[in-house]
Amino acid sequence: MVKKEQLILAIETSCDETAAAVIKDGREILSNVVASQIESHKRFGGVVPEIASRHHVEAITVVVEEALEQAGLTWEAIDAIAVTEGPGLVGALLIGVNAAKAMAFAQGKPLVNVHHIAGHIYANRILTEFRFPLLALVVSGGHTELVLMREHGSFEVIGETRDDAAGEAYDKVARTLKLPYPGGPHIDRLAHEGEPTVKLPRAWLEEDSYDFSFSGLKSAVINTLHNASQKGETIAPEDLACSFQESVIDVLVTKTLKAAEQFGVKQVLLAGGVAANKGLRARLEEVFQDKQGIELIIPPLYLCTDNAVMIGAAGSIAYEQGRRAGMDLNANPGLDIE
Repeated sequence: MVKKEQLILAIETSCDETAAAVIKDGREILSNVVASQIESHKRFGGVVPEIASRHHVEAITVVVEEALEQAGLTWEAIDAIAVTEGPGLVGALLIGVNAAKAMAFAQGKPLVNVHHIAGHIYANRILTEFRFPLLALVVSGGHTELVLMREHGSFEVIGETRDDAAGEAYDKVARTLKLPYPGGPHIDRLAHEGEPTVKLPRAWLEEDSYDFSFSGLKSAVINTLHNASQKGETIAPEDLACSFQESVIDVLVTKTLKAAEQFGVKQVLLAGGVAANKGLRARLEEVFQDKQGIELIIPPLYLCTDNAVMIGAAGSIAYEQGRRAGMDLNANPGLDIE
C-alpha cells in the first residue's frame, strides 16, 4: 500500500511577519507566503507590538488563502494545521493561534502547536535529513542558544544568552551608529567595508559554560563612541561595525565548535534571523570545512527570517509523533523549548 502524502498548512505570527505555507511530507515547500511589516515599524526603530497585532489581523486570512492557492490545494487535501504557540509577542501570537483554531474547527482538521525556535531549527530539514546527535546554533533578535538534539522532537538547551541576544545587540549598536532598522543587515554590510581596529571585549564567561552574554559588548561599543566624541576624535563606523561583528562571531563560533566536539555531533545547524549574517556564515564554513564527520548545514536566506515553512517542517514531525492541540490552545510568549 502506497503511503499517503502528508500535507501541513502552517501559520506563523510570532513577531512582525504574517506567514503561511503548505509543506508536503515535512520537507517539500508547496507554498510560502510572508507579509512583512518592516516598513510600518522602521520609523519607530523596532517592532511596536500593538501595530504588529493589528497588521496580523488584517493580513492573516489573505495570507492563508494565498498559501492554499499557490499550492494548488483546497482544504480537503490538508491533513493538519500547524501554528506557532510561542515564544513571541503575545498579541501577535494570539492572532495566529486563534486563526488556526477557527480554521481547524471550521474545516475539521487536527491542530498542532509548534515552538518558534523548533521551527527555526527544522527549517534546515528542508535542505537535508537530520542525523543525530546534532547541534543547532540559534541566533536571532530574541534568542541565542546552543540546542542539542538526540532525536526528532527532543531539545536540550546546553547554552543560552544571559542578557542581550546577538540580534538584539546588533539592533542596539546599529541604533547607536544611526543605521536604519532592522540593524543587523546594515552592521553586516558595514563590517565588510572596515577593519577590526577597535579593541572590544569577548564575554567567554566560565570556562565550561556554553552560555552567551552580549550586553557588555553592546555597552563597550556605546562607551567607545561616547569617549571618542568627548575627545573630539572620530571612529570610522565601518571599523567599529567590523570590530563588533568580529567579537560576536568569535564567541558564537568558538563555543559552537567546542560543543560540537564535546558532544560528538554528526551535524551542526545554523538557525534564526542572524543566520543570514554573511560574516557568521563564512566563519562557520571556514571552521567546519576541515572537521571530519561533522556536516555543517546553513539555511538559505529566505528560511532564516521568520516564515511558516519552518513551522510546517517542525509541525510535520510533531504531527507524526501524535501531538495534537485542543481548542483551549493559547498563546504562550515565554514557552520553553525543553
